[in-house]
Amino acid sequence: MAYLLENNDFEVLLTTLQTQGYTVIGPVQRDHTIVYDEVRAVEDLPAGWTDAQAPGSYRLSDQGDGALFGYTVGPHSWKRYLYPASVRLWQAQRQNGTFTVAEDTPKPSKLAFLGMRPCDLQAVALHDRIFMESEFADPFYRAQRQQALFIVVNCTRAGGTCFCASMDTGPRAKTGFDLSLTEIVTDDRHYFILESDSRRGKRLLDALPVRPAEAGEVAVAEERLAAAAASMGRTLDTEHLKERLESSIEHAHWEDVSRRCLTCGNCTMVCPTCFCTTIEDYTDLSGEHAERWRKWDSCFTMEFSYIHGGSVRYSPRARYRQWLMHKLATWVDQFGSFGCVGCGRCITWCPVGIDLTEEARMLTSKEKAR
Repeated sequence: MAYLLENNDFEVLLTTLQTQGYTVIGPVQRDHTIVYDEVRAVEDLPAGWTDAQAPGSYRLSDQGDGALFGYTVGPHSWKRYLYPASVRLWQAQRQNGTFTVAEDTPKPSKLAFLGMRPCDLQAVALHDRIFMESEFADPFYRAQRQQALFIVVNCTRAGGTCFCASMDTGPRAKTGFDLSLTEIVTDDRHYFILESDSRRGKRLLDALPVRPAEAGEVAVAEERLAAAAASMGRTLDTEHLKERLESSIEHAHWEDVSRRCLTCGNCTMVCPTCFCTTIEDYTDLSGEHAERWRKWDSCFTMEFSYIHGGSVRYSPRARYRQWLMHKLATWVDQFGSFGCVGCGRCITWCPVGIDLTEEARMLTSKEKAR
């Protein structure tokens, strides 16, 4: 059932979450972009701001309508909280000539993720499969994930580089959230259509000053969602995509991509599903203390594929091919779905504007490389 929350009552949602012991993490405007950080009051949200995205381009502007969630996505994704960039795994101390090793234990925070987009919700679902349901479950991820509350905001406008409709990951969240919001701003009204998908979400909904939404109010939300789905900035043909890519391993277009790719790793850092890591060990100068840390890495670095004698992916061509093929082909073999949710971050934040959807189209076509 759909409920309506007036914009003037939105502050109640934040205070209710805080009363229930949650630290609210949501969108804030910083450094000319929208990032995720702690939100203590409605004034912290980027009211009125929207983004214009294109390959290699991101700009914010104030549209003046007061919409709290008028943007699409920025460079941050929620994995920075569920799967942090740096985690200490253990530390060791030498005493009386022997080392004592103490493994670090998870210390999760009670976080409420406000403003999660449907594509990012699906990215979390992918990580759940990897870090909670596989034989190599990650205790740090599991502990934080079990504490997290998800408040999804459905997208009523499409970004310039997103293609979630092609991946069936948006613009509307279907399941897996605690609470979903669809923000509606008209000339004379500003309200939210709310739905719950969990017992925690239902308890939260019961604490808010909401009423059942009328059919006309729900219809406006449905129209906005349909319009967003129809106006995606990009599309990706996913039919038999895995098989088509696997037959293009030696396609001439890989060389064209390699001439443009800087192998900077931006695409992997902003991607909500990339999870490659490396292990680093540290000791102090006295040799009495040692630590092991897990840190984000990228398949675009030479060191990531280094084995005895050198890197097995020495060329930019090989590294870009590894990344794209994993996202759209071999991920299916590993986890039963694509490793891409269509958020478009890799396109926006690529310094040279490489477009994953265009590269996939070229690689699976008979066209010559540019």
